Amino acid sequence: MTMVAAALAATISACSGSDDHGQDYNPEIDDPKPEQPQTPDKPTQTSGYDEQYRPQIHYTPARNWVNDPNGLVYVDGVYHLFYQYNPQGNVWGNMSWGHATSSDLIHWEEQAVALTRDELGDIFSGSCVIDRNNTAGFGANAMVAIYTSATEKQQQSIAYSTDGGKNFTRFANNPVIKNDDDNLRDPKVFWHEQSGQWIMSLAKGWKMGIEFYGSTDLKNWRHLSTFFVELPGRPSIQWECPDLLSFDYKGTKKWVLIVSVNPGGPILGSGTMYFVGDFDGTTFKADDLDYPLWLDYGMDNYAGVTWSNTGDRRVMIGWMNNWQYSGDVPCSPWRSAFTLPRELKLTEVAGNPVLASTVVKEIDNIGGTWQKADGQLDVKDAYQLRVTVGLDGNSAITLSNDSKQQFVIDINGADRTLTVHRTSATGRTNFNGIFSIPSMRAPLNVVGDKATIDIFVDQSSVEIFTAEGTMAMTNLVFPQSIYDRLSLTGNGQDAQVRVLNRIWK
Repeated sequence: MTMVAAALAATISACSGSDDHGQDYNPEIDDPKPEQPQTPDKPTQTSGYDEQYRPQIHYTPARNWVNDPNGLVYVDGVYHLFYQYNPQGNVWGNMSWGHATSSDLIHWEEQAVALTRDELGDIFSGSCVIDRNNTAGFGANAMVAIYTSATEKQQQSIAYSTDGGKNFTRFANNPVIKNDDDNLRDPKVFWHEQSGQWIMSLAKGWKMGIEFYGSTDLKNWRHLSTFFVELPGRPSIQWECPDLLSFDYKGTKKWVLIVSVNPGGPILGSGTMYFVGDFDGTTFKADDLDYPLWLDYGMDNYAGVTWSNTGDRRVMIGWMNNWQYSGDVPCSPWRSAFTLPRELKLTEVAGNPVLASTVVKEIDNIGGTWQKADGQLDVKDAYQLRVTVGLDGNSAITLSNDSKQQFVIDINGADRTLTVHRTSATGRTNFNGIFSIPSMRAPLNVVGDKATIDIFVDQSSVEIFTAEGTMAMTNLVFPQSIYDRLSLTGNGQDAQVRVLNRIWK
């Protein structure tokens, strides 16, 4: 994904097949010198990370525009977060790969810009893998980035790093997948042991669907298959940012294909859906379920993908914004944040598979002691609220502040749904005509007579989960100050709160 939605209106033709590049490739002779990365100003020189609306527990760069997370990879105890970034301003443009690193998924350090545009175009979204067996010839354990080179064409290119992601060298024979139109992007790559090849998922944008490619060396790719499912009420939407993952489900292996769509989300604009099925190394076949299934029922979790090289653990992070108003959100000198990292599991609810997501356990690294929550909350930067409600009636969880702004979460016990309201009552909304959403509704997907709700509140966001992760809802809010009061009505039975310490030094 990676262009402003209005710039993506075009019809597309079929993509070309694989290309034979690099048959006599010698990296010492054929590759250019590693590009010199652009080093951003040190965060301490540009920001105290204390501006109004600045997230205190979510990663943001010190300044400038961000969107999709890219190239997520874990190696040698370090989580790498690359991302769509404009080194030159606080609006979309000059697309490059920004870079941040973490040892715990919570505390992040901004690094030098990793990749900037070249003669093939902007650097759009993509992924990174660790090439343990040197299949590409760049060296054992090289970090290989696979990304979309974008002008009026969207083609797939690669670059590699042998110093842990500090410097990248572009492959001399890019692009590795040629294409003559502007709708083929966001390559997500993994090694498929059973078929002995790298598998690439590519989104078809406005033409909709996912193309699968295979390669044994990351340089020569052949088309494997195409996946598409008609979605009721969504005849023309962009498919973007795919991610194909395997999970243990009731003792068997199942595959989940995650796809971001825009417009056409669960409410308005951007959203992330998923399909459950099987993959044989060539073709993904979705089970007969009631699609679309949504990973998140809020307005502001988009383009999420998972870290590679983490074994069986599936950890995702998303862009916490929506293309409907992303350029207008009142944030400066930065614009946009990422969601809290979430661990994914495939579970069962009422006989159906559900892709559950919970905030990673590493959040405990910044968590204080749990306290009973009632009325005024002793919080400043960010906090986690845990509320248990009975489902034999209705409940309301109301968060508010001194400015009489409030964020209300209604729970309907009879139909087991959760509804939130983002209007002028929640804070600032007048920066964009459609930011105000009177009602956002989600199924709780829980069994039993109670539901436990986890709520993560930061300076400009509220992320809501069931304790099991079977429902997630992510929304930006812009109150004058953090919501620091709690009121429970109806069947609210218990509430606890813990402070979450700010991640900035």
